[in-house]
Amino acid sequence: MSELLFAIKSGFGWLSAIPVGISMEGIDALMNHVYVFPFIGLVLGVLLGLLSGLVSQLLPEELAAMTIIIAIYKLCGINHIDGLADFGDGIMAHGPAENKVKAMKDLNLGTGGVIFLTILVISYFAIISNLPVYLVPAAIIASEVSAKQSMVTFSAFSVSLQKGFGQIMIEKTDKHKFLISLILAAIFCAAILGPLGLVALTASQVIAVYLIYVAKRNFGGSTGDIIGATNEIGRGMALATCLTLGGVIPWTLW
Repeated sequence: MSELLFAIKSGFGWLSAIPVGISMEGIDALMNHVYVFPFIGLVLGVLLGLLSGLVSQLLPEELAAMTIIIAIYKLCGINHIDGLADFGDGIMAHGPAENKVKAMKDLNLGTGGVIFLTILVISYFAIISNLPVYLVPAAIIASEVSAKQSMVTFSAFSVSLQKGFGQIMIEKTDKHKFLISLILAAIFCAAILGPLGLVALTASQVIAVYLIYVAKRNFGGSTGDIIGATNEIGRGMALATCLTLGGVIPWTLW
């Protein structure tokens, strides 16, 4: 139990900007219990959901959406969106896989990264500002759970390309841990948004599986940057599903 609690604590250090501290021992404990990712997403989502519910009531839709996006990166940090930028640079690079990997590892931000970041932020803004006010908090919570599960799904079926934290997560995430994580994520999303939550979770996992194919085709394998990118894209896919199907699929269990 103590190691599990240590893993959860380390998870907040790894997946958010909450100053709880992180160490190599903590990372090892977290990866041994990688199925806690959805729970960490749930807690982060609840914090964001409470804020989003408040600002959605007090501010115009556009200002509320901007505030929520700022809050997401204030709470969750920028590591994962930085991974998306690197992923975009790699995808847009010309030539063989070696060139693409080199571009992805380049510390300078390229055009591909700028385009990916711009599309993501605009998409978040468009989706959140158009969500019904009553649905915003629950959609934010479910999307954060879905985003964290997307990282687990991606890692469970990926092949590591190089040494690093991404390699550790990929090698530690076996199918048994993946199933536990997926079940937890499904329970959380169903409790939050009923059938709509399950559909949003499914959509985010489908995009995670697709990104495995994209990573393999472009780079020959996966890295920590692409795991981070999966978090960002998975969140967006879950939010988009809530917006698109929120008036079609039931979103409560009662």
